[in-house]
Amino acid sequence: MFKMVSKFFAFCNKKNRNKFYKSAALGVVEAIFTAMKIPAAFFAIKAILEKQIDTKSILIVVGLMLVSTLGKMIVSRFSSMLQTEAGYDTCALKRIEIGEHLRYLPMGYFNDTSLGHITSVTTNTMEQTGDIATRAIMMVLQGSITTVVVALFMFAFDYRIGIIALIGIGIFLLVNQWTNRSVARVADEKLDSDRDMVGAILEYIQGIAEIRNYNIISQNQSRVHKAIERKKKADIAAEVAAIPAVGVQNLICKLIGVAIAGASLWFYLNGTMKTEYTITMLLCSFMIFESLDLAGTYTALLKVIGKGVDLANGILNIEQMDIDGEEIEPANRDIHLEHVEFAYENRKIIDDITLDIKENTTTAIVGPSGGGKTTVTSLIARFWDVQKGEVTLGGRNVKDYSFDSLMENFSFVFQRVYLFEDTIANNIRFGKPEASLEEVTEAAKKAACHDFIMALPNGYDTVIGEGGATLSGGEKQRIAIARAIMKDAPIIILDEATANVDPENEKELTQAIENLTKQKTIIMIAHRLKTVRNADQIIVIDKGQIVQKGRHEELMVQDGIYKNFISGRKQAVSWKLS
Repeated sequence: MFKMVSKFFAFCNKKNRNKFYKSAALGVVEAIFTAMKIPAAFFAIKAILEKQIDTKSILIVVGLMLVSTLGKMIVSRFSSMLQTEAGYDTCALKRIEIGEHLRYLPMGYFNDTSLGHITSVTTNTMEQTGDIATRAIMMVLQGSITTVVVALFMFAFDYRIGIIALIGIGIFLLVNQWTNRSVARVADEKLDSDRDMVGAILEYIQGIAEIRNYNIISQNQSRVHKAIERKKKADIAAEVAAIPAVGVQNLICKLIGVAIAGASLWFYLNGTMKTEYTITMLLCSFMIFESLDLAGTYTALLKVIGKGVDLANGILNIEQMDIDGEEIEPANRDIHLEHVEFAYENRKIIDDITLDIKENTTTAIVGPSGGGKTTVTSLIARFWDVQKGEVTLGGRNVKDYSFDSLMENFSFVFQRVYLFEDTIANNIRFGKPEASLEEVTEAAKKAACHDFIMALPNGYDTVIGEGGATLSGGEKQRIAIARAIMKDAPIIILDEATANVDPENEKELTQAIENLTKQKTIIMIAHRLKTVRNADQIIVIDKGQIVQKGRHEELMVQDGIYKNFISGRKQAVSWKLS
């Protein structure tokens, strides 16, 4: 029980941990106020039995009860507020911390880990943890503290009853261990099923176009239904596992209360306990385990808190790339790869590549699918770290740069563009958050998207759907280019940015790319003849190696992949319906 509470405290930052500690300290004060009912009852009973009820005795009893009630009420409010703030703030900050941590993880993590897992941990798991932690830790701590303080008060009245109460607390803790083990068996399945359900739903929504296209709705719905059914069964199993264990805990509390009442009556009959003490202890037998009983009910949830902490820490403990380099402003933007090798899951993807890319030149990378083109650009931008060799920018190893200062040198336009559910202006500002609307408009004009933006209902204030769902592919590409223009980085990486553009958008997109790439270092992965033939150098990559290198004219007189690539494209362009 307390191990899980301690684990959550360690999960908190110092500020929120201190709030919990302050709350625990206030909990002791609250417990003392609660326990003041015992001497109040004792004085009232003694006065009645001795028939010495006077103004003084009434004032003492009423005063004790008033202080007990008001003190408990006031302290409980402050204690509850501290725990509520600390619980919710901890989980909110952890979401942000996970987001920041993900920025610097190797890209392989995102290949190995499903979006459903990351989404589930940062949303459902953290939400559950915040909700449960705020209530469960409050109840467990306060219930435990109150019970111990009441037991100590009872000890002061009669050490024998105090010993029975303390033994009862020990028995309760032993039973509580069994409760935790019972819940532990189903807690993992509960959270795993939650993750699986989120992943299935996300996959269904993201792939809805393909699902409809191939008419496989029933199969995919079946997977979603199975995930939801698994989640339902896991939730029920968690409740079924917890209810008997919690019931036994509650029974133990009641039986120990009975034992205290029975012992008090036994001592009275033996003449070793006075009447007023006996009646007071009988009242205490009902009161002592009331708080512990409630705490026991919530301890079943502590395992869920612990599992949530483990899942969040599982992400936060993944080793980041070394990002704590220097803030470097390179003397130039020459890029050099020296005998670079890279493997993923024991499969070599890049095999001994050496390459020079001069500042303000255009390098086109072509080659068969899966040959390593995108991986080369990822290594240059340090999305991955090379395993052998080195990549340098301006004569310095990219690992010498802090990650943020390295990224200042690059802008990217990918084949698949992601836009955020926000205004078009803010999506463009992503490249420069402090940009004015005039700067946004200028970038949009250069990216050839100003006209279609102004035709939208609210212009630049139009909110687009998540992922840019309300825009066409060409429109999304041009907004991505406007974003890159806004950043104005000296090196532009284009990863098949025009591969899937329709003819209506091709002219505008080509013009946008020309505006983006003026006086820049360009590295492009391309499949179209017109985008590669004017490059300063063309790199042909196959099976992780550079198999050809040169200008268009040089490579066209060589037999090889490039010549075949161009010939195939020419045939495709000249193909017509007869």
